[in-house]
Amino acid sequence: MELVKNIFIKLGSLDRRVIFLVIGLSVLIPLLKPEWLPLPVRPKHHSQIVFNELDKLEAGSKLLLSFEYGPSTKPEIHPMAIALLKHLFAKDVKVYATALWADGNFMSVDAFDEVTEEFDKVYGIDYVNLGFKPGGEAVVKGIASDLRSLYAVDLKGISIDDFSMMDGIINIEDFDFVFSLSAGTPGSTEWVQYACDPNNIPMSTGCTSIQVTDIIPYVANDQILGILAGMPGAAEYESLVDNKLREMGKISKPGKATGMMAAQSIAHVVIVLFIIFGNISYFITRKKSREG
Repeated sequence: MELVKNIFIKLGSLDRRVIFLVIGLSVLIPLLKPEWLPLPVRPKHHSQIVFNELDKLEAGSKLLLSFEYGPSTKPEIHPMAIALLKHLFAKDVKVYATALWADGNFMSVDAFDEVTEEFDKVYGIDYVNLGFKPGGEAVVKGIASDLRSLYAVDLKGISIDDFSMMDGIINIEDFDFVFSLSAGTPGSTEWVQYACDPNNIPMSTGCTSIQVTDIIPYVANDQILGILAGMPGAAEYESLVDNKLREMGKISKPGKATGMMAAQSIAHVVIVLFIIFGNISYFITRKKSREG
């Protein structure tokens, strides 16, 4: 018993630099090497719905993917974009990207660059990036009624008529599904209000945690099919996609959201343990000083 008390006393007197080092490593290791600490991820109901709806899409289906986030919300939403593209490209779904935010151009290019080579996808055949147009809800309404009145060229300045996958694409009704990667306004609410719900086009969304309360009424009313809620939602969807890829015999790099959630969880556990050890050490030391 005395040995145990001495151990706790020593733990309580650890140099704070050692504590900082341990906490730092508990964050860095899961981020840099998530496969070393594979914590289980249990997908919640809404994340499972998103996966199931997208998994129903057949090869050749057309999905409109809208990028509505920037650098400040990239850690939460970008992992969703990567996992989403992996899922869609594995199923040979054709992806049509657009952006309601100017920063969405950079986010979309970054996401496509990371995934397309891994899945041997060809620009203009398997995916196209139409890019950003200013106007917010006016752009959504324009895509809903006449996409070609807004987009004559893609993000690279190439005529959309040069791409075979644009044949027959006139308005929102020519898409099988819409997915909004949303960090605010304009975003998911505009898509559901002005495009998808009026035209009976199924849609899902991935958003920041703080935006969930704005979106969840549409989810509860089945106007939006499921929701990926912040970083936990991204990690849950990554887990589902990774399992799907393994079933298909494909090997992909681990997603970043899973590593970030693992880092967060492990760091919290380490901090709580240090608090517990510190308190135990304090009470043992105080008791000894009173007895002495």
